[in-house]
Amino acid sequence: MDALVTSLAAALAVLAVVVFLTVVRARRRATARPDDVPPAGQPSRGGLLRLAPGDRVRIREREYAVSATIRLVEGDWSWVQHLLDDDSGTQHRLSVEDGPELELVLWTAEPAATVTPGAPTIDLGGRRYTWAETGQARYSAIGETELPSAGTMRYHDYQSGGAARLSFEAYGEEGWRVARGDLLDPADLTIRRTPETD
Repeated sequence: MDALVTSLAAALAVLAVVVFLTVVRARRRATARPDDVPPAGQPSRGGLLRLAPGDRVRIREREYAVSATIRLVEGDWSWVQHLLDDDSGTQHRLSVEDGPELELVLWTAEPAATVTPGAPTIDLGGRRYTWAETGQARYSAIGETELPSAGTMRYHDYQSGGAARLSFEAYGEEGWRVARGDLLDPADLTIRRTPETD
């Protein structure tokens, strides 16, 4: 009986240590400064938020030029979308979520998509996406956006699996823009700034 009590006490002690370490790590992530130094070779969160037109970003094996930046604010939450040009004629954008957890998504426009938002699930391109969030944000834009310099944007976001995303965005009174996205790791990116933005 004493051996059983001792084993249970040891197991509870180990469990308490694991819970303590998990809480400490979560608090460190939640209180990390935006400009915390990233691992070697990875761009900092601050660097990703401060990208500007003319900067270049290498994402995996493809290089893009930043053509515009849209900053969005919804309540106390903010994020940035950098419009990217790779000379292919396809519209891409990199979204950088400015929250406790850094979230990077590379979006590719789907101009021929006929789906609309609102349903709990949407099928597109052989994949089923599930609704994640809906909202409206204020935005300000610089660079080549074909948008007014400020205004409002409505959105519906969907997810599929761990990394696939689907978004619907409408700026001002325009119709929905549809894009599919892939969640990125910071290690997937390399930034090359223009001399004016260093």
